[in-house]
Amino acid sequence: MKVLLLNGSPHNEGCTYTALKEVSGALERNDIDTEFFHIGTQAVQGCTACGACFKKGSCVLNDDLYNELADLLKGVDGIVVGSPVYYAGPNGSLCALLDRIFFSIGSLLTHKPAAAVVSCRRGGASSSFDRINKYFTINQMPVVSSQYWNSVHGFTPEDVKKDLEGLQIMRTLGNNMAWMLKTNENSPYTHPVEESRVATNFIR
Repeated sequence: MKVLLLNGSPHNEGCTYTALKEVSGALERNDIDTEFFHIGTQAVQGCTACGACFKKGSCVLNDDLYNELADLLKGVDGIVVGSPVYYAGPNGSLCALLDRIFFSIGSLLTHKPAAAVVSCRRGGASSSFDRINKYFTINQMPVVSSQYWNSVHGFTPEDVKKDLEGLQIMRTLGNNMAWMLKTNENSPYTHPVEESRVATNFIR
């Protein structure tokens, strides 16, 4: 089994990575493979609502970042999405990428366990945490919890390493995700049968 840790920070080994690394360590100790994916610093095109992905089955903007992430998602059993906090929200580049991923190929992740991790200097963690979780809860993904909301605090990676409670929250998150993955793998039950989708538009 494998979990993808998506680093939504422009800094490859900054505060967000430090938190995700703690989650990864707990997963690896539970015999769950992990892989990191860093979104980098290049500009990310947002969704243009063209609707072409309904026919093609993937986003037609066709950039390397989207394509690489889409390929990775085909082979993972769970995902942890990490982001720094910018103005009480996740990194805009990360949200632009997630909008396109979930709108076009969200079915690749349906029913797979997921978790959000946020890193902030001081405030805005809860609103950023809520924003990322909305991608999971609209896509029938079990949200993995910890002993507190999944955030770490600090301005530098060295600061984050001093947030002992935050690091413990990350380890607990990793342990809980490993437990959920192993429980699902050994369960005799299959995923529920979905009804045909109903869309209600309120403007007539």
